[in-house]
Amino acid sequence: MFLTISTTGTPERPATDLGYLLHKHPDKAQTFSTAHGTAHVFYPEATAERCTAALLLEVDPVALVRRGKGKGRGGAPDAALAQYVNDRPYAASSLLSVAMTTVFKSALNGACRALPERAGEALPLRIEVPALPARGGAELVHRLFAPLGWTHVEAVAVPLDERFPEWGDSRYVRLVLEGELRLADALRQLYVLLPVLDDAKHYWVAPDEVDKLLRAGEGWLARHPEQRLITSRYLSCRGSLTRQAMERLELVRLAESDDLEVESVDNAVDETTDTEEKPVPLAERRRDAILEALRAAGASRVLDLGCGQGQLLQALLKDVRFTEIVGVDVSMRALTVAARRLKLDRMGEQQAGRITLRQGALTYTDKRLKGYDAAVLSEVIEHLDLPRLPALEYAVFGSARPRTVLVTTPNVEYNVRWETLPAGHVRHGDHRFEWTREEFRDWAGQVAGRHGYAVEFVPVGPDDPEVGPPTQMAVFTMTTAPGTTKEEKAA
Repeated sequence: MFLTISTTGTPERPATDLGYLLHKHPDKAQTFSTAHGTAHVFYPEATAERCTAALLLEVDPVALVRRGKGKGRGGAPDAALAQYVNDRPYAASSLLSVAMTTVFKSALNGACRALPERAGEALPLRIEVPALPARGGAELVHRLFAPLGWTHVEAVAVPLDERFPEWGDSRYVRLVLEGELRLADALRQLYVLLPVLDDAKHYWVAPDEVDKLLRAGEGWLARHPEQRLITSRYLSCRGSLTRQAMERLELVRLAESDDLEVESVDNAVDETTDTEEKPVPLAERRRDAILEALRAAGASRVLDLGCGQGQLLQALLKDVRFTEIVGVDVSMRALTVAARRLKLDRMGEQQAGRITLRQGALTYTDKRLKGYDAAVLSEVIEHLDLPRLPALEYAVFGSARPRTVLVTTPNVEYNVRWETLPAGHVRHGDHRFEWTREEFRDWAGQVAGRHGYAVEFVPVGPDDPEVGPPTQMAVFTMTTAPGTTKEEKAA
């Protein structure tokens, strides 16, 4: 297996800086022992104008078979001779990816003590792989590398035998990549995409491979148009691992869209953490009030937006009048808990047909949420920053436009009744605000007026004559047909 990395430079910024970035001296030929053979690093050329580093991996087919004990790539039991005579020593694959992590570990991490500023800069790079197995051909090679910033992607099919052109091309291509990228980014892309193109790995794919994929794919995989294919092939088409990786990548994408940390997006909230004398009774009263309002509205197809860990979904499923129930939450952790709470894996076919769980951010429009009878936002709005409320408002009232919308939120005036809640504190650490009854009524009235709804307010919990109820609920009912409000006409 053979790989070369070339760059150009000037006397002020010599190309030989590549040696510092790779942590391999251009004047030395170095040898490294890997799990499946010996890796050599040397420099065919090293001048201020141009520098090329080469990685040569000598694979021991016998050791590969013995290590695999007759299983896996290179050790398939279908033909004894094929275990020892195959393309593993010659064609770039997961073996070369593993060798890169051994030989170029610091470069993959973007670390360089000698020239830290160069490690963070884009370099003019040319990468060549003479023999790359490509299941999908040159067209797939372009689909994988072109979106990553390479200005030139060349994948030339290697003929089976140049002396017999009628035999056609092999499944191998000669790959050439040119462009200005950070060296660490280029190496990470190769680390992931070499085994993806080969569509095989020489080792068992364990759950920790998901973490390896996300680390190597940081900054590019979450928005790659071939994300699903890359993820599935890298994880050897193991469905559970692929789903786990895709869920985490979706969180990364949503976080990047709002310039947030992933941890702040995946902020599942446990409903039982409400600060109250008896948390469960108030949670039950809130659900009962929501169910009563949904029944009064005659709703049968219901959206639970920001469904969290599925407490309301569980209550909705118990009532057969709710024929289609959709739970939406940005947190896959919360959806996983909800699925476990609902016992989806053991649910009968008819019951399972009534419930759907979807990951999604409520501040983005989603055409899949249109046409429902009712939508519930139970203890959701207070978890959003105030500047993001207009986006949620339009996504729900302007785009999805269910006939009925129920919104519940804490009444901050009632907080003085919590003996355990210090003055000036909100009820949950993730609450970005808590409104008075007047503030909530003012917001709800403006939303209703903008989108063609009428709104009524319902107390939830004991209605204190001085400070009101602990939870306040707004019931929005559509009064204007879809497409007739000013906002809709403008859109």
